[in-house]
Amino acid sequence: MLALRSDRRASGDWGPGIGDWGPGIWDWGRADFLSAKLTPVSRFPNRPSPLLWARLLSASDQQSLPQIPAYHVQSLAMEILGIDVGGSGIKGALVDTVSGQLVTSRIRIKTPKPAKPKAVIRTIQELVNRFDYSGPLGVGFPAVILDGLVMSAANVDDKWINYPGVKGISESTGFPVALVNDADAAGIAEMNFGAGRGRKGVVMIFTLGTGIGSALFVDGQLVPNTELGHLYLHKQEYDAENFASDRVREMKNLTWKAWAKRLDRYLQYVERIFSPNLIILGGGVSKKYDKFIPLLTLRTEVVPAELLNEAGIVGAAMAAEKL
Repeated sequence: MLALRSDRRASGDWGPGIGDWGPGIWDWGRADFLSAKLTPVSRFPNRPSPLLWARLLSASDQQSLPQIPAYHVQSLAMEILGIDVGGSGIKGALVDTVSGQLVTSRIRIKTPKPAKPKAVIRTIQELVNRFDYSGPLGVGFPAVILDGLVMSAANVDDKWINYPGVKGISESTGFPVALVNDADAAGIAEMNFGAGRGRKGVVMIFTLGTGIGSALFVDGQLVPNTELGHLYLHKQEYDAENFASDRVREMKNLTWKAWAKRLDRYLQYVERIFSPNLIILGGGVSKKYDKFIPLLTLRTEVVPAELLNEAGIVGAAMAAEKL
C-alpha cells in the first residue's frame, strides 16, 4: 500500500518527527492525499484509518506527488481489523501489522447461543460497525478452514459444517475476508512477534481456553488445521479438550496441581508424536503460567505465550494483509 511519510525529522524543518502526532498513520480522502492536507489519526482515537486512497491513484496522479518535496511515497502496512471468534466471546481490535500491536482497545461481545452462522456473522458485523471500519477483515475461527469453507464445528453450532464462511462474512460486511483457524492465527502472531520469534525446528502453540487449539510450525512454516485438541488419550472417553482445557479446570474446580497433571498427560502424548523443539502455551490462562508450567514434566522446553489473549486478534489481522 502507498502512504505519505514526512521527512521533517531528516530535514529538521518540522520538529521532532511524525511519531509525535500519534501512530504515524493518517486518515485522508483522495483530494486531500494529492494536496497533502493530512489529518492526524490521533484526533480521532476511536476511528480506524480506512484503506488508503493511494491504491486508487492513477499513474498520472502519483506523478503529481513530487511537487510536495517534504513527502515521499513509501510502503506502509495498514491497520487491519482482526477478529477472534471463540466459544464464549468474539473479540476484535485494530492491529498495526508491522509491530503486531493493538492500536485500539479490544471490544468483546458474547458469542451468541446457539452459535449458528447467521448469528455469529451478525456479531462480526457489529464489531465492524463499532470500529467504524472499512477494509479487509481477518477472522480467526474455531474450526478447520479449507478454501474458505468451514469443515468442522468446535464450540460453535454444527450448522457451520460445510458452511462457506468467507463468502458469508464477506457478503454481510461488504469487505474481503481472510478466514483462518483460530489457533493458527494465534500461532502466526506468536511466531512473528512473540515467544516463537526466530525459533527453528518444530514449534507447537496451544491455546488453552474453552477448548484446546493447536498450531504447528516447521522451520517457521505453518502446517494448518492441526486441531490437536481433539486427540483422544488412551482409555479416555472424551477428547483432550474435554479433559485438559481451561474450561474443564474451572468447571470441575480443579486445583492448579490437579489440572497441570491432566495437561501434562496430554502434552506428553503430543510430545511423543511430534518431538517438538518448543511448546508455547497461550490463551487467557497463560497469564498465570507460573501456577502450572513449572509442574509440567516434559523434556521439551515449555514457555508461556507473550501475546497472551491478543494473539488470535493479531494473527487474524496478519492473515488479511495480502487481501
